[in-house]
Amino acid sequence: MLYKKATLKKIQPEFGGSVFVQKSTTERGDNKPFWHFHPEIELVYVNEGKGKRHIGNHMSYYNDSQLLLIGSMLPHIGYTDRPNHGSELLVQFLPDFLGEGFFTVPEMAPIKQLFERAKNGLLFKKDTIERLGTQIHDLNDVHGFERTILLLKILHDLATTDDYEVLNAETFTFETELQDNSKTEVIYKYINQNYKEQIPLEEIASKVSMTVPAFCRYFKKTSGKTFTKIVNEYRVVHATKLLSESQMSITEICFECGFNNFSHFNKIFKEFTGKSASKYRKELKQILN
Repeated sequence: MLYKKATLKKIQPEFGGSVFVQKSTTERGDNKPFWHFHPEIELVYVNEGKGKRHIGNHMSYYNDSQLLLIGSMLPHIGYTDRPNHGSELLVQFLPDFLGEGFFTVPEMAPIKQLFERAKNGLLFKKDTIERLGTQIHDLNDVHGFERTILLLKILHDLATTDDYEVLNAETFTFETELQDNSKTEVIYKYINQNYKEQIPLEEIASKVSMTVPAFCRYFKKTSGKTFTKIVNEYRVVHATKLLSESQMSITEICFECGFNNFSHFNKIFKEFTGKSASKYRKELKQILN
């Protein structure tokens, strides 16, 4: 199987502009997600969504609207579970898109600080989404000066709210050599396709032509976590989806997600979510009712 080697993604704004804006619906199936990064800051607004998010070391499942700000060079991958769930607006711009000194003036200090926080990935919550959703979509309908002014207003609002969650507790460091990026993409792609099964270290190490010890050192260095921990996180994220959407028993979900021991599943699930699977499902039902 062939994989893309270029995970350093090049963003090309429209002619005469410094901000890239793209609106798309999830009915389009031509954009295959992949593990990538770019120097541009990325603002993503999904007005109705269902899927997983993987940003730096953070993984979670979402089933509603989401508003994210992803900092420069922060690796991420986006993918959804269903082809039709609304629309997505993507906004990308360089940290200095208005000039090197623009965000150093006192009036722009909150936005400059926002850009620093975004290096860890920011997830904005319901109140901010409801307040800014329409304005963000309007970015697709204006151009030039009007788009720049509107984007600054949106960024200032995001910079002055505390209605957000930091996705990565520590800055996610990532080696930017293309060879390493290619290896990382192969690894995450393989995990995504096989996390429901047992993945021996020998098997995944062979996919990137490494010995097991070399693979373990490399993976811990680039991800900050062990391979086993990342695979378990994929499994738990899938479990939260099944607890939310299916009528399967918790035992069935345990084995469906790749765990072969129920007590181990409960332990890992609680470590990841802070609660047991049964309590997680019970609280979901209370929210829905």
